[in-house]
Formats: sequence, structure tokens, C-alpha cells
Amino acid sequence: MNAHTISLVLFACFAFGLPLWAMQNNSYPPGNVHNCSGECYERWKQETGGVLAIVAAQAEEKASATPAQLGEKAYAGCIACHGAAGEGGIGPQLAGQSAAEIVDKLMQYKRGETRGAQSALMWSQAQQLSDMDIDNIAAFIETR
Repeated sequence: MNAHTISLVLFACFAFGLPLWAMQNNSYPPGNVHNCSGECYERWKQETGGVLAIVAAQAEEKASATPAQLGEKAYAGCIACHGAAGEGGIGPQLAGQSAAEIVDKLMQYKRGETRGAQSALMWSQAQQLSDMDIDNIAAFIETR
């Protein structure tokens, strides 16, 4: 296989695998709440505080999280290639690199610079990250 074919296969695995993984590993409780109205809805609001309470709790959790904790969540998109602990796989090992190294590499990819054979795959991934996401991911990787 040539590099283009490998890139397409990797992209397809990521494009279909990540959403499937995310749907199976989200923080929402199981069960069908889509047909809940009337008394069911009022009972749900009493139990949970309602949508506003849930959103406020999520915002408070995010505000009190460390950069490494936020980076762990943002790193979910990296797992397919770099492994859950940054141990590598399809992509290179990230564990053991400093935050500054990770930031530098991701910013190079974000600018469209070529760093190696898989640069084309990383350009689109890095483009989706804000500078804060990059800093947070780097903080998380530094803990690996």
C-alpha cells in the first residue's frame, strides 16, 4: 500500500471509529428519556435539577479542572493513533515528551508544516484544535 492509501484507511478508521466510541463511552445514563413528558419530565427535573442545573454543573466542573484534566478529554481524538496513554501505535509515542515539545509539534501541524510521513493526517487534526486545546493536550501528555 502506498502512503495515500494508508492515510485514507487511517482517516476512515478515525472518522467512523471515534464517533462510535464516543457514543458508547459518553457520560449520559442509559435508558430512553426521549419520550418523557408531563409527570415523567417533572420527576426527571426534580431528580436532576433540569437542563440548566446539569449545564451549570458541567460548566463548574470544567472551570475547576486542571489543564491536564481538560487535556485528557481533548485527547480522546488522539487515542486511535497514539494510544490511550500516549504509548504510540499507528502514530508515534507521545508519552515522555514535554508539554513544550507537544505544543511546538502541534502548532507546526496547525500551520501546515511537514514533520514526517503522516503530516497530512495531522494537519486536519491540529486545525480542529484551539490554542487552549493544544496547551491542555500538551499538559495531559506531559503527565504520561
